Amino acid sequence: MGKLITAQRQASSVIWDHLDDWVRMKVQEFIQAILEEEVTELLGRKKSERRKAIDSPSVYRNGYGKPRKLTLGCGTITVYRPRVRGLEELFESRILPLFARRTKGVNQLIPQLYLHGLAQGDFDLALRGLLGEEAPISASTVARLKERWHAAGREWKNRSLGEVEVVYMWVDGVYVKAGLE
Repeated sequence: MGKLITAQRQASSVIWDHLDDWVRMKVQEFIQAILEEEVTELLGRKKSERRKAIDSPSVYRNGYGKPRKLTLGCGTITVYRPRVRGLEELFESRILPLFARRTKGVNQLIPQLYLHGLAQGDFDLALRGLLGEEAPISASTVARLKERWHAAGREWKNRSLGEVEVVYMWVDGVYVKAGLE
């Protein structure tokens, strides 16, 4: 008779402790596939596929750019922008603009945290807790954003209302000295 070997079955499902990492990995794979599909649509042929006609423009794939960190609501991922050579103009992805590092949702989160009293130096720690260890925001970035917000606020305060037709204006106030005599 032979030996009876029993091996422990490994769980094939995602472990609860690593669910965030798994979600980030799947989102990263999805965005990378969309970028590849976008280049395929632009060129009119799949990767390593020959051109249909000899006289068609010699536009071709040329590897990938440097890895880029992109901060999403689910965390920070790394993507590689495909490079395209032979175009008359620069290829700009509709999915991943050239200098975008954060999505609109994350960009809207930063002023909300500031308005709710988060200190300028605490953004790094708070966003690392929310968006993962690679959240690309520093105190100097928050300081630059804060200056922009204050400049926009000053511009809004000083704007002219001369061209605006005011239909109704209501002013509320309290006169404390009334009736004290």
